[in-house]
Amino acid sequence: MRAFAVLLVSLLSGLLFGVGLMVSGMANPAKVLGFLDLAGRWDPDCSTRGSGHKLVRVTLRRCGDEWAVPAVPSTRSVSLNPTGPRGGLGGTPDLRGNEVTCLIGGACLLAILLLRRWLPSVPGILVAVVGATLAVALLDLDKRAGVAVVGSVPQGLPMPSFPAVPFDQIFALVPGALAIGLISLADISVLSRVFAERSAEHVDRDQELVALGACNIVAGMFQGFPVTGSSSRTPVAESAGAKTQLTGVVAALCVAALLIFAPALLRTLPQAALGAVVVAAGLGLFEIHDVFRLLRLRRSEFLQSMACFAGVALIGPIQGIFIAVGLALMAFVWRAWRPYDAVLGRVYGRKGYHDMMRHPDARTIPGLVLYRWDAPLFFANAEIFRDHVQRAIDNASPPASWVVVAAEPITDVDVTASELLRDFHAGLHERQIELCFAEMKGPVKDMLQRYGLFDVMGEQHFFPTLGVAVDAYLAQHDVEWRDWEDEREPPSKGQQT
Repeated sequence: MRAFAVLLVSLLSGLLFGVGLMVSGMANPAKVLGFLDLAGRWDPDCSTRGSGHKLVRVTLRRCGDEWAVPAVPSTRSVSLNPTGPRGGLGGTPDLRGNEVTCLIGGACLLAILLLRRWLPSVPGILVAVVGATLAVALLDLDKRAGVAVVGSVPQGLPMPSFPAVPFDQIFALVPGALAIGLISLADISVLSRVFAERSAEHVDRDQELVALGACNIVAGMFQGFPVTGSSSRTPVAESAGAKTQLTGVVAALCVAALLIFAPALLRTLPQAALGAVVVAAGLGLFEIHDVFRLLRLRRSEFLQSMACFAGVALIGPIQGIFIAVGLALMAFVWRAWRPYDAVLGRVYGRKGYHDMMRHPDARTIPGLVLYRWDAPLFFANAEIFRDHVQRAIDNASPPASWVVVAAEPITDVDVTASELLRDFHAGLHERQIELCFAEMKGPVKDMLQRYGLFDVMGEQHFFPTLGVAVDAYLAQHDVEWRDWEDEREPPSKGQQT
């Protein structure tokens, strides 16, 4: 929680410092989300038109994530559309088909994949990007064929500054900061897990979030966008051979050198080539085998993953994440609402007490019901717990005198459940049945003591283990029972008590 709080504060700081000047010129603060739409919803201002924009949309639809920058008033504003409405990012989109754009994107993607497969030592991404840039520059395709290009970028490095944001707009930025924080948390969590598994390394996610927060504070002071783990740039870096964090340092130095010495170098870089790079890198993130594995092992989790995917693809990343979180919470509540429970018995030759549904040959101790409840006790399932224990008592033969709940899986008892336990204990006591607990965790015992249940039930009704509870019952009741550990020969088939 400490790390998540640092992340949220730093993300808000990044928005206030880095995007403050731009947001001050906007009428709708919700547009802040357009700067970091991590699902890459397609932005019309970032089209490659017709067939070309379809290619970029298929590439995880990350064109917006790469270059979509809405036009806003700024002292450093630079036109990203030097070639007019058909060539850049800032002009009116032309949605007519563009076969040349599609050809460039397809050729770049094919070159990257073929070089990766047959000549892995050759940097396929660099070859494709440089080749596409030279082709557009030499053939003047941005003007003659309407191929969308990056255009000129600002020269020089930004200077640290403290943007003056009106006080009322600070509160307007909070929802956007929270949304970006949620997306960043989900993005970096998934990315760190995936790439840590690939390299057999351990990732400290709390430290990752602290580092991400520090990056956002620095980026905000230098008029930068909010920073997060990128599901497109990370695999691009990996596919280019990146192994350590030094990759980010080298990339930053290269970008700085480009901005200082050669800002016009990317002017003729086609956007379709960037889309091809993202597609080639993103192909490695598709875990089709794991999806079918979910379908085979647990269909409920498969349906959750499909619902999350559909939400992100059809509605948006924030809504998709909320759908996933909501479904996960619903699944958790459902499992806790109706958890697995069991009446326990003694199995010959096996230590402990075991589920009688899975071990029909298990023996029960006359007058003693051993019951296990595999979930916390809270308002939603407390009555179900009571009903199931009552059913176990009613089915006991001979009639039960004690009920011992194996409470090790019970990790919490809320106030509503404690009141029900109080009433249930009183009802059973009137019927000369004792309600006991065994193996209850210390923190849960502390809760019951605060609720006053220890005073009502008596501390003698709480046992450290099931074995101790059974011994206490046998010491107080004269019943016919011989444990297998006390016997040399197994009991006969007809001996069942």
